[in-house]
Amino acid sequence: MSKETAPLISYFKTYIPLSKEEIDVLEERVTERRIKRKQFILQENEVCQYYTFVVSGCFKMFSIDKEGVEHNLQFASENDWIVDIDSFHNKKPSKLHILALENSVVLQIEKHDLWFLYTYYPKFDRNFRVIIEHKFIELQNRMLQNISATGDEKYEFFLKQYGQLANRLSNTQIASYLGITPQFLSKIRAKRIKD
Repeated sequence: MSKETAPLISYFKTYIPLSKEEIDVLEERVTERRIKRKQFILQENEVCQYYTFVVSGCFKMFSIDKEGVEHNLQFASENDWIVDIDSFHNKKPSKLHILALENSVVLQIEKHDLWFLYTYYPKFDRNFRVIIEHKFIELQNRMLQNISATGDEKYEFFLKQYGQLANRLSNTQIASYLGITPQFLSKIRAKRIKD
């Protein structure tokens, strides 16, 4: 196992651990990249080419509406994946942006390499299925929060999901994700400190 891929190999151990052969094949098919803060790895109208695993650093996935307002959909930091799955699988121009919020190191895998792993090494298919199921559960929970939760409840849910990022993200970024104003988020945070 190489130093570059060690975090990814450890990550897979939490699902279905890989054999030596599977690790060797994976290492041949992932690419390490260093991404600078404020650098995009995907912009609107590009086709998403990679599943991206974050070794270190932090990213946000967001859209920009017709008024130029940014809407944060997802954050990803160490030991997490980020991808526009619709664009990646359907080769459609993305409606989203993925931007580095910090200097970052990532491992990326292209679609043809992922399909190769799925086809010849079924453990990858099972691992990624579980990963996608977990992401789908997160998305369902977030949709439920958006429908019925108060601002306080949304922030509580954010802390459960992204607690390690609470001090790495700005109020504006978190508020955009929660669908509230930065001022309202400041009130929520101040109230939590008092309580």
